Amino acid sequence: MASKNTLSLIKSDLDSYVGERVVLRANKGRKKISIKEGIIEKTYPSIFVVRIDADITQDTGRTVSFSYSDILTKSIELFICKNNTKIGCM
Repeated sequence: MASKNTLSLIKSDLDSYVGERVVLRANKGRKKISIKEGIIEKTYPSIFVVRIDADITQDTGRTVSFSYSDILTKSIELFICKNNTKIGCM
């Protein structure tokens, strides 16, 4: 069972990667998976913010937020582009 300490470990791990380019793999349910690339902009006590790069369908990028429990429950997966490290591996 995960504890609050586990979520704080995920947050501290993400704190060290603020400003880094990441690949975000989001499980949208019913076998739908979205893969986007962006930059971790900021971390807050309960959430973190990722600026998603613009693609062909959008003129500008957009900002999305996720909770640390999304990483814990594997609703999303983050991979650092620089060294291909997966965040939240426990």
